[in-house]
Amino acid sequence: MKKFIRLIGLIGLIGCSPEPPLHLFDGGTMDLDMPMVKVDLDAYWDYEVIYSQYDVVYGIYDWRAEWHYDWDLFDTQLWGNIGYSQPDAFMLRRYYTGSEPYVPHTKVYANTVKGSTFHGQYSWGFWDILVWNDVSTPDGVQSLNFDETTTLDSVFVFTNQSMSAARYQAPRYTRAFYQPEELFSAYEQGIEINRDLTGFEYDPVRNVYVKKLAMVLEPVTYIYLTQVILHHNNGRITAVDGNANLSGMARSANLNTGTAGDDAVTVYYYVNMKKDMPLVPYGTPADDPIRLTAERADIVGGRLTTFGMCSQTPRNIHHVNEVTDKNRHYMDVTMQFNNGMDSTFVFDVTQQVREHWKGGVITVDLDLDTIPMPSRKGGSGFDAVVKDVEDGGTHEFDL
Repeated sequence: MKKFIRLIGLIGLIGCSPEPPLHLFDGGTMDLDMPMVKVDLDAYWDYEVIYSQYDVVYGIYDWRAEWHYDWDLFDTQLWGNIGYSQPDAFMLRRYYTGSEPYVPHTKVYANTVKGSTFHGQYSWGFWDILVWNDVSTPDGVQSLNFDETTTLDSVFVFTNQSMSAARYQAPRYTRAFYQPEELFSAYEQGIEINRDLTGFEYDPVRNVYVKKLAMVLEPVTYIYLTQVILHHNNGRITAVDGNANLSGMARSANLNTGTAGDDAVTVYYYVNMKKDMPLVPYGTPADDPIRLTAERADIVGGRLTTFGMCSQTPRNIHHVNEVTDKNRHYMDVTMQFNNGMDSTFVFDVTQQVREHWKGGVITVDLDLDTIPMPSRKGGSGFDAVVKDVEDGGTHEFDL
């Protein structure tokens, strides 16, 4: 029976003692199994939470305990899943560097992979491999652009400017950009394909030689769940216009390294309002008695994806002290009052964004007993800047 070589991008495979080496011709044909993808939010939001007011570690991040907005079928139909979606197609870039590893790329082999295995030609020597998921949208229109021409050593991705301007949140970021679609990437350098099959293991079950690659597709875009909890609303705020913005986030990223660009922009996304919601952890069963005694409030919730904070490599950060973000982050939401007037609320959520460098829940608790009714239409009657909402205590308003 003929034997093949299979390159596998999974970690922790059980190997067997190799049989005598196969003698393949130059340009041997082998299979590449696509890297492993983790799409569970808990796998990515795995940092320790620190209350900056007290500077103490609270524990491993439990986003469900913080998230009260009930993501139901309407939200899923409108905006998709609350977490990441499993990709099923990939863009593969192979770079042959000859007899020397870790040298600049001079040629690229570009392929699109449907499913989990790629069958291709590999010359003896060293290879670098870059993989990212193919982006597909229901309407066939995507906000992402990929730049593979600037240099063969890196692929850059960036998002497009939206049709509307960012209005109130920060004068430094006056351009609003569409949020990027979910994107994962993995990059491996110096993969040796040698004649004597050093580093390969024989799998007698599949009758293939296996070379292990430590490749895992990790996010390049990060999910933030935002919720404005309207305490003591009592019908004063009746609706939202559905638009929201988060400023100071990166417009681009390097797919090879996972590092966000230094081009700070405002990310435009959508929100929805739900009334009289129990403030219980997300996923609490409908028949749980805790719902009967929990405080209830109206909630303005939304979900957005971003490239994260500028110049950061979130996949390499393990503690908030390693975050070097210099930008302020403002979230704005326009709400309508029961007198027919609307106002744009602007919340300083800088600390929350920094503490959740790979995404997470951003919460604003707004006591409507402290908010005066606006007296003019068009969003200019009352633009409230709520500072340091993540620290609790007294909220400061600029009226």
